[in-house]
Amino acid sequence: MNRVFLDLGFIKIYWYSIMILLGAFLGITLVYREFKRLNIDTKKLDNMAFYTIIFGLIGARIWYVLFNLSYYSHNILEIFAVWHGGLAIHGGIFGGLLFLYFYCRKKNYSFIKITDIVMPAVLIGQIVGRWGNFFNMEAHGGEVTRTFLEKLCIPDFIIKGMFIGGKYYHPTFLYESIFNLIVLIIILLVRRNKKIKEGCILSIYLIGYGIIRFFIEGLRTDSLMLGSIRVAQLISIVFVIVGLIMLFISIKKMPYYNKEEEKQEEPKANIEEEKPLIEDTKKATNKPKTKKETKSKKKKNTNTKKKKVK
Repeated sequence: MNRVFLDLGFIKIYWYSIMILLGAFLGITLVYREFKRLNIDTKKLDNMAFYTIIFGLIGARIWYVLFNLSYYSHNILEIFAVWHGGLAIHGGIFGGLLFLYFYCRKKNYSFIKITDIVMPAVLIGQIVGRWGNFFNMEAHGGEVTRTFLEKLCIPDFIIKGMFIGGKYYHPTFLYESIFNLIVLIIILLVRRNKKIKEGCILSIYLIGYGIIRFFIEGLRTDSLMLGSIRVAQLISIVFVIVGLIMLFISIKKMPYYNKEEEKQEEPKANIEEEKPLIEDTKKATNKPKTKKETKSKKKKNTNTKKKKVK
């Protein structure tokens, strides 16, 4: 695989960077559209999106470095060489959520509501970002045969990309990308339901991604370790437990997710109901006058004329 997207001589642009930027762009677009649908001021999005991505990337790098200190303690400059790979998604999630928490407190926004809007965008970033691992020839699973990969009915360029060092490996990047796409579709369908509560989308993300990552991590050969425990599997278990607790609390206590949209619809219905009343009053004023009314008016006019003559 050629990891370089564009070689300008003085600088190289890697596919890994392109995938991250593409994922960020698609994620921001999705958040922007949801802001508009819920009638939330899109001006709030600019700083929030920019700094969430920055803190997410910093968190992802710190997380990866912390669990590879034996290498980076002897290669300090490599800490900043992000284009060589080495971003851990769990660190990115924690870094981004930490910034969002303090940002929402400062701006007096609902942290749970904002995370509900943001998490589908995070999933898009993960779906696209995994292809950066493919171009970097990393985050793959254990050794398999070409026949095994052909039976999966995957494109030939992926099979060739999984031929690393004379051996074929599990395309775990592809497994995670596909299953994350399924979770994203479920979330996009569920959040249009007017009965969905705040916090449910975040819960679905934590449960869905927790289950996916737990099983896929068992196939990988480059897991971050905490002693004999795979860190990603441990975090995945925590995600599922927290997600289930949050889902229960959200259903019982939280307000409806689509409430802003409903508020905007109510006044329109009232205006439509009042229209016939206005038309009726106009009709009432334009009704033809009776004979008695016309006679009394004529008498009044003659009396006024007589007075003027006098």
